[in-house]
This record gives sequence, structure tokens and C-alpha cells, in this order.
Amino acid sequence: MKTYRNLILILLILFIGCDSSRQPDTAGSNPPAPGFNEAGSDDQAIEIADQVMAAMGGKKAWENTRCIEWNYFGNREHIWDKRSGMVRINYLNEDQQAVINTRNMEGEVRINGEMITQPDSLSKYLDRAYKTWINDSYWLVMPYKLKDSGVTLKYMGEDTTQNGAPSHILQLTFEEVGVTPENKYHVWVDRDSHLVTQWAFFRENSMEEPNFITPWSAYNKYGDILLSAGRGDRQLSDIAVHDKVPEGVFSLN
Repeated sequence: MKTYRNLILILLILFIGCDSSRQPDTAGSNPPAPGFNEAGSDDQAIEIADQVMAAMGGKKAWENTRCIEWNYFGNREHIWDKRSGMVRINYLNEDQQAVINTRNMEGEVRINGEMITQPDSLSKYLDRAYKTWINDSYWLVMPYKLKDSGVTLKYMGEDTTQNGAPSHILQLTFEEVGVTPENKYHVWVDRDSHLVTQWAFFRENSMEEPNFITPWSAYNKYGDILLSAGRGDRQLSDIAVHDKVPEGVFSLN
């Protein structure tokens, strides 16, 4: 009888392990960044964030992505080497270029064809470049940063987007991270595709009504990851992913 019970237990374990209808274990493949507020976040919100990461290509694909290039609404061009932290920004509405190492804040700035060498001025323009990159990159890669350092995720329930698509809503708040930790976002995640399809921005996390609501659309695959270009009546353009850094891009000389 004992042998029979052991056989039934083994078969049950095999059946559960081979059941293809079970949800994949996305959590194990999407560990949070150090400093993510897991204790203060909702389990359901974390599970949905893991589904978003899987739908976007997965954590490994994101970490292996080397260099991302994009145009921020016709205002600025960015080239970002994720591996080194180097960023080049070409300001398209003014004669200014900046190269900055986002990890140590060192870099170069050229304005009207002249290199900025005075330390205080250089520091001011590099700080501007850093804040610009923080803002412009978040508009492109936010779905990969749902479990970033300093983030708290809350599940706000289900609702439809402005286009009527049934979605889960996540709330992102921040603590001692970034340049605007007082901000808050609501993110709509499509129930079927698990992609972010809309977000709302709150300048202050105490606000009840958002400053704006914008769709996320026009997803395409770049390298091994998905990125979205559509933001309502505006578009992020010239998006590209490179395996190697374009030669000379991080030098203004």
C-alpha cells in the first residue's frame, strides 16, 4: 500500500510539472533591481509587472540590449550605451550637443560650435543633459523599469483605456530615486497582450487627477526587445537598437 501511495504521488508531481496550461513562472526570470520596494508593493502588481517584462522580450533580452537610439518628439536625438552608461544628446532646436557618463556625471558639452571648458558651466550643462536623458528615456523604456530601484507598485484594479481596451492599472510611486521622486504614474496593462497601452502622469503623488493621459501604441521589435513609438498625437521616431556602439559617437572633438 505504501508503494502504491508513493507511485500516485510521483505521478501527481509529474502531471503538475508537465501541465502546459499552467502560467509560466515569470517572477523567477524578472528579479527586481536592488532597492525596489517589494515589501511595500502589491503581489498582484508585481505579478503583472513580470508579465509585462515577459511580453516585452524578457529580462535577459533587456539586459543584453547594448545600444538604443531614438528621437524624442523632434526635439532631441539620443544614443545610449546601456553597458557603459554613456549617452550622447543632440539638441535639435538649438546648436548644442552633450556627451555624458550617466554613472559619474563626467562628459563634454559643445554649444554653437564651442566646447564648454569652464567647470561651473560644464557642470550646469551636464546636469541638464542628465535630467534630459532621465526624462526622455523614461518615455521610451518605462515598461522595463516597473521594478526599478525606489519604485513601489500598487494594483489599482481593472478599467478600460480611452480606446476601450480592458486593462489592469498599476500605480508607480518613487522614494529617493531619480530627479523627480514626487511624481506618480498610473499604467494601464492590457489584459490579453500584457503590454502597457496607456499611462497617466501626476506631478505630485498626492494628486487625485493626472496632469495628462497618453496612449502607448505602435509597438515594434528592435533587436530582441519591443519598444513603443506612439504617444497619441506625437511619435518617438528613428528608434534603433545596435549590437555595437557607433564609432566616435561619444566624442565631440
